[in-house]
Amino acid sequence: MRVVVAPDSFKGSVPADDAARALAGGWLAHRPGDDVRLLPLADGGEGTVDAFAAALPDAERRTVTVPGPDGRPVSAAWLLLPDGAAVLELAQSSGLPLMAAPDPLGAHTYGLGAVARAALDAGATRLVIGLGGSASTDGGTGAMRALGLRLRDGQGRDLPLGGAALADLAHIDTADLLPAPPGGVQLLVDVTAPLTGPAGAAAVFGPQKGADPADVAVLDAALRRLAEVAGGDPEEPGAGAAGGTAYGLAALWGARITPGASTIAGLVGLVEAVAGADVVLTGEGRFDQTSLTGKVVGSLLESAASTGVRVAVVAGQVAGPVPGSVSAAVSLVDVAGSVDAAMEEPTRWLTEAGGLLADQLSATA
Repeated sequence: MRVVVAPDSFKGSVPADDAARALAGGWLAHRPGDDVRLLPLADGGEGTVDAFAAALPDAERRTVTVPGPDGRPVSAAWLLLPDGAAVLELAQSSGLPLMAAPDPLGAHTYGLGAVARAALDAGATRLVIGLGGSASTDGGTGAMRALGLRLRDGQGRDLPLGGAALADLAHIDTADLLPAPPGGVQLLVDVTAPLTGPAGAAAVFGPQKGADPADVAVLDAALRRLAEVAGGDPEEPGAGAAGGTAYGLAALWGARITPGASTIAGLVGLVEAVAGADVVLTGEGRFDQTSLTGKVVGSLLESAASTGVRVAVVAGQVAGPVPGSVSAAVSLVDVAGSVDAAMEEPTRWLTEAGGLLADQLSATA
């Protein structure tokens, strides 16, 4: 059998390339004669830099130390591609796992802007920025401030960092803002959410970052104020990505919002690989209805729909009904026996899941 192993990262647990190796190892332990190809994926969140690096081996990996989402220094990697483009990943500079403790009102994206500044200083002529896994809901204003933007209240005072402070925004000063690179700025997003409202950045994703209902109301109002002053299109699909960072970079820097999963899939040749396969193994930390709205697994299922290729999904947890387009689904929590066991040895249980799927799918071939 021809098998393509193309998972996303299991957020906060296993990078996509390690997950792919573990799944492939489990499959090959049961079916050593099969042709197994590894294509680790990303959707703009964690693992985006690694996915580009795997597809473009001539890229140069660089690392810079920047303020993390709570101000403590973090080390963030980015890629300089042979054509002069730079690939950045918000998760490495401003991601939720970098927080010592949740701070939904004060966390910020300043570090992302600092990485972008480093890339521009290194001569990058185009930026590709993966947006996902953010710790903050600041509309990308922290990143823009690292690039020279100033935000002031009605008395002309600079606002503090963080999303809540945007409620007092009265004026945006672009005098010292670095210009976008000549090749533009492409944003890779993994959601279709608008900036504000019941489907927006604060309401849907704020609770994941520690926001209670009162915090969500504060942040949503603050983002509305940002949109009133900055203009742009807060209703654009994906504007709410990464706590509204997609909106901020689009409105204030002219960045272009694009689907991350399909962009990266095109880069690594996923469509061609799927078309030539008998089975595709994919996966992510949690498989639920949101997986079908622009994320890796949903995009892969769409790619496979017209080919007749069977797709199996492995996830830390499988929640809700599994769509008919999935031939088999395995929950690592079920295999390991508990959440704690699955989190303690994720590669062990991914390997086990790969073997289970090899037996199951070969039996139904």
